[in-house]
Amino acid sequence: MSVENLTHRKAIEKLKELSESARICMFCTNLTELPMNSRPMSLQECDQEGNLWFISSAESNKNFEIKEENKVQLYFMNNGNAEYLSIYGKAFIYKDRHTIEEKWSSLANAWFEEGKDDPKVTIIRVTPEETYYWDTKAGKFITMLSFIGAALTGKTTDNSDGVEGNLNI
Repeated sequence: MSVENLTHRKAIEKLKELSESARICMFCTNLTELPMNSRPMSLQECDQEGNLWFISSAESNKNFEIKEENKVQLYFMNNGNAEYLSIYGKAFIYKDRHTIEEKWSSLANAWFEEGKDDPKVTIIRVTPEETYYWDTKAGKFITMLSFIGAALTGKTTDNSDGVEGNLNI
């Protein structure tokens, strides 16, 4: 694997690309106790500033834990493209009508009886503080061919198809 640390706009572009490609992450709270509490969450959006947005219930354990300690860890995996993302950051909870209207997705109707008007609807914004990614330069198919070729010939792969690094937003 080669290392390519990205900063500013390129870091945000990579964060947006990888998080929106995977869409689902393991959202971990209560980081000071082991095991950490984690649950799958569907990403609504990664905005142009690198914030990640989620819809959540005000009555969820995740919301209670964020109110106590807003440090969170997110793990995104897109196995289909061999893309991975680890994000440590701070979470903030919104209940205002404007934010709910802006971030609402009709898929969230499955969790809220009254839709976006349900009083339990909250929006969570995660602001990344430390982000690390793993990606392939040529895509999963080419990388897989490289590994198959190495296995068939008895040679090792040089891992040059992969790239990893920090995303400094």
